[in-house]
Amino acid sequence: MPRRYDPERRQRIIDAAIRVVGKKGIAGLTHRSVAAEANVPLGSTTYHFSTLDDLMVAALRQANEGFAKALAGSGVLDDTQGDLAAALAHVLGEWLGGDRQGVELEYELYLAALRRPALRPVAAEWTEETADRLARRTDPVTARALLALMDGICLQVLLTGAAYDEGYAREVLARVVPE
Repeated sequence: MPRRYDPERRQRIIDAAIRVVGKKGIAGLTHRSVAAEANVPLGSTTYHFSTLDDLMVAALRQANEGFAKALAGSGVLDDTQGDLAAALAHVLGEWLGGDRQGVELEYELYLAALRRPALRPVAAEWTEETADRLARRTDPVTARALLALMDGICLQVLLTGAAYDEGYAREVLARVVPE
């Protein structure tokens, strides 16, 4: 029987891995669970991603696009005269208030780098790219500080289940932004 050409299969496997992590967490991610979710043979997942780390790297790269898209779509990086702290606080609120499962998934995959060294370069890449974007509005050191603070705010909201407080976020971000 000839092999069926399926150029979208790799992407379907990545999308399925993201859904599996969303439903079952990192612990539920196996080649078998992803194959079932993607409705592909088990051999397809191992063909495209020989290890689970390879699959998680691809999923993390895709999941990391969430905040980057929110930041880019907000216009905050282009508005050189606007209140940076207020604009970033608003973007965080929009992002956290949107697809909450997607935000949780993004952080779960991001934090998986603590235990999976293969994910660290992807997490570092995201950090560098986001800090570079923020540095268009401020200096590089302040950009990194803003990113660290926004990560902390997001983690507190996600881990405690507390409501996002845009006023609080604006106030603490303003303490980091030079006048």
